[in-house]
Amino acid sequence: MSLVGKVDDVEIKAAPEKFHELFSSRPHHISNVSPGKIQGCALHEGDWGKEGTVVFWDYVHDGKAKVAKEIIESIDEKNNSITFKVIEGDLLEEYKNIKITIQATAKGIYKKAMFYPSTMYNNKTPRVFV
Repeated sequence: MSLVGKVDDVEIKAAPEKFHELFSSRPHHISNVSPGKIQGCALHEGDWGKEGTVVFWDYVHDGKAKVAKEIIESIDEKNNSITFKVIEGDLLEEYKNIKITIQATAKGIYKKAMFYPSTMYNNKTPRVFV
């Protein structure tokens, strides 16, 4: 059974286009903006800002160092959204697969939806990268 977990909207102090550009074309700069959560992002395969690109993340969750490898599944410039699919890493220990869609809106809000089927019966929502 497929579940959808939606994390609360978060207010941002940036133009939606700039926020979207940061995630889609310059994710390696996110650690400069959020060093407490994201330690690094490296290009593993492909080109920044392109669908099919594979990125490797180093992040902290619940005080522990974690990793994730994600592929950029879609980039929607018109709606300032990007969808990542996690293909390796710590999140897959609890969830068979997980997709993360991030969208910046004109009202200075960023919305994140996480789509995941749980590998075990639990109601835990992955609250990573919030």
